[in-house]
This record gives sequence, structure tokens and C-alpha cells, in this order.
Amino acid sequence: MPDSFFSLDLSLLQWFNSSNSVYFDSLVPILTNGLTWIPLYIALLYLVVKNNETMAQIGLIVGAALVCIILAGGVDDFIVKPMVAKVRPCNDPAVKLQLNLIAGTLDKSFSFFSAHAANTFSLAVFLSLLVRDRLFSVTMVLWALLNCWTRLYLGVHYPSDVLVGLLYGCVVGVIVYIAFYKLFYRFNIKFQYISSQYTASGYAKVDIDVVVSTLVLTLAIVILGAFCSITI
Repeated sequence: MPDSFFSLDLSLLQWFNSSNSVYFDSLVPILTNGLTWIPLYIALLYLVVKNNETMAQIGLIVGAALVCIILAGGVDDFIVKPMVAKVRPCNDPAVKLQLNLIAGTLDKSFSFFSAHAANTFSLAVFLSLLVRDRLFSVTMVLWALLNCWTRLYLGVHYPSDVLVGLLYGCVVGVIVYIAFYKLFYRFNIKFQYISSQYTASGYAKVDIDVVVSTLVLTLAIVILGAFCSITI
């Protein structure tokens, strides 16, 4: 890696990295934990089940979402990271002393590229293309960006790792949606909804509100929980 590029990458990482805030040092590890977002995943499943008529349709969508995870995080974790073998900044002796690391921030896997970024953006893009609602799309992209930010705050990825993961995730999301679209409408009639209550692809706005509300409520609980943990 050229020295100038590495210097820029490191400078950006230091800008995003922990500022020794007791509150954020408590909050971010919770936000980056996949278990935190289980309520969101349940709400997304509810959205799919509620707005599709058959188990075949539901299974196809769920299967496509799983393919996103396999092609994004799976390919990254089991193929790309071992091949590139780029050391995480938090584990690099020459770098970690220049960062503010939270105690216990350890990850033995490699840095390039970010599976968090790839996974969340592949899902965000696929589901946004599926649902076709502006509020839903913005919500999913902001959720994915939040996950990207946590990786930089913790110092477990360089910005370039996150950017590549983000872009790769977007590509995966688009490719999976194209394959899904061709397969789905091969066996189902294509409807174009024109209604203030439904999206163009037939998803009820009220069910989308459930997903958005679940995400907001989850964030509120996590934010409040992190605050309580440092005041008790």
C-alpha cells in the first residue's frame, strides 16, 4: 500500500475513531453487535410475511436475503480476508498506539474488507429495491451507515476497508435483486400499485411504519441503556 494512501486512510480513521467519550465507548459496542438488531430483523420478516400471499413468495424473499449475507459476509470472511490477510488497525503494533481503543476491543480476524459494511448494505439495497419506499430506503441506508461508523469508531477497520465493503455490499444487493426479480415474476403476476397506502411493489405503508418504528425504538432503548450504564 503506498505510503500516501496509508497516511490518508489512517488520518481518516483517527478522525472517526473513539474520542475517549465514556458514553460513546459504552454505546458503540452495543450498536455494532448483531444481536442488538434482532427486533429489526423480526420487523422486516413481519413486513415480508404480511405483504406476500404464499409461502413460496415468502421463502424466495427470505432465501434471497440469505444469499445476500452469503455473497457479502460469507465470501468476505472465508475467501477475501484470508487471502488478503490485512491486519486490523487495532491489532497492528505500529498503528494501535495512534488510536483510542476501547478496553477489550479485540478481533483476531483480518481487516479487508468490512463484513459489517458488506452485509448491512447488501440487505439495505436488496430490501429497498424490493419494497420501493423512500422512507424505508432512507431508514435502511442510515442503519447500514451506522453499522459502518461503529467499525471505524472501534478501530477494527480502516475507512478503505469499510468503503470497499459498502460498495461490494451494494453490488451484491443489486445482483441478488435482479436474480430474484426474474425468478419471482416468472411464477407470479406483476402488479403495479398506484396508491397512497401501498408502494409500487405492493407493500403497505402501515407495515413499513412498523419497521421504521422498530428501528427507532431499538435505537432509543440502546441509547438510554448506554446512558444508564455509565450513571449507575
